[in-house]
Amino acid sequence: MRTVFLDLDGTLTDSGQGIINSVDFALEKMNLSPLTGDTSWLVGPPLWDSFEKLGVKEQDLDQAVEFYRARYADIGWSENSLYPGILDQLSTLRSAGYTLCIATSKAHSYARKITAHFGIADYMSFEFGSELDGTRSDKTSLLAHGLKTVGAKADCTVMVGDRKYDAVGAKANGMKVLGVTYGYGSVAELTKAGVDDIILSPMDLSEVVSKNLPLKD
Repeated sequence: MRTVFLDLDGTLTDSGQGIINSVDFALEKMNLSPLTGDTSWLVGPPLWDSFEKLGVKEQDLDQAVEFYRARYADIGWSENSLYPGILDQLSTLRSAGYTLCIATSKAHSYARKITAHFGIADYMSFEFGSELDGTRSDKTSLLAHGLKTVGAKADCTVMVGDRKYDAVGAKANGMKVLGVTYGYGSVAELTKAGVDDIILSPMDLSEVVSKNLPLKD
């Protein structure tokens, strides 16, 4: 069995607007300064880490996440769009015989709403996300859980994502990792994180996966 774990935000969907708007909403509720400058770094990390970097005190982090989720659950999740050709790429991989799995730091309750809405769920055998309390919001523990649940061997899997967190989690579990540059991570970030290969366009997804994780040895 060859298994492909796929990040959601910045890899299958362009989710930046909903995430950034919801972070801004939470900051306003916390009476903190609104976002300025480059905000692309907010797409990918666990929410608690992001709010900490934005100056939210440790004892207030759960409240900030709660405010974020109130908006995200209402409208933020829908401020989102599929990257061009993604469903065709997923179809190609699944038809070829790969087992496809979502692996996102996003709470699985929200992630499943998104994957169902955009038709991504139709191609997935498993969908892994964090718990609402932040459990498994880091990719290392999330992928360890995913490998165990699927029953997949690390050397027969690959992780596809757009941020360094995907690479760190994959490597900690002995997996190959492919970095996509059409999302929210730069070539420099992904290269420094040690990705095994780069996917320049959503249209290249199935080809690069097949090259790095052949169905036959």
